[in-house]
Amino acid sequence: MNQNLISQVGQIGTGVAFILFPLIFIFAFAVHPGLRRPRLLQPERIIWRARRNSLLQLAHSLVLLSTPLLIVMAINFMKILGQGSAAWAGLIGAVLGVLGAILLAADKGALCLTMSALDTVSEEKFSAMMAGLLAIFSKKGWMVLLWGMLLLPLGFAIQAVGLLQANALPRWQSILFLIGVLLVGTPDGLEIINLSASILMAAALIPYGMQLIASAM
Repeated sequence: MNQNLISQVGQIGTGVAFILFPLIFIFAFAVHPGLRRPRLLQPERIIWRARRNSLLQLAHSLVLLSTPLLIVMAINFMKILGQGSAAWAGLIGAVLGVLGAILLAADKGALCLTMSALDTVSEEKFSAMMAGLLAIFSKKGWMVLLWGMLLLPLGFAIQAVGLLQANALPRWQSILFLIGVLLVGTPDGLEIINLSASILMAAALIPYGMQLIASAM
């Protein structure tokens, strides 16, 4: 009985993860300034965009907190792909996705949450820090590891291909998910593309999450 309850709660939690993740990403990208003026941003412009932008910092905090949801999703896809010819996609995608999710959390902590702390210093002191901030936001030194967060969409893209191969989800859901994860890693300044990608993923994943919850009841 207890084992059944644990399994039921776990499945409901997994369903909630598939619902919350795309909604968090939609909110996070929707609050970025300049959505209607897409252009690639250099590190200095990214820094000033985040300066005293509490709504943007809240969005980044939510993305940081959403990384466990991404890990749950990757493991779920690995499990449903684990019994057929697409098991390779489930496993490889999960390994890359989990590593990418960890580095996404590192990125948000290093480049985003720190900006909220710097909001407490004066403009004069903040300007004096600019050289160091540029080195951080340009991913100098070991900060280059943060590019590893691109493993997250790569891992999910591999799993989406596996879902298509195994017909594990309705074809339209797998296709929307694949398109979404391929576009969600678009660079800073082009958040309108990231937002569109998040909407596609929501259309694909929220019904799946609701199905998991319903089947556990």
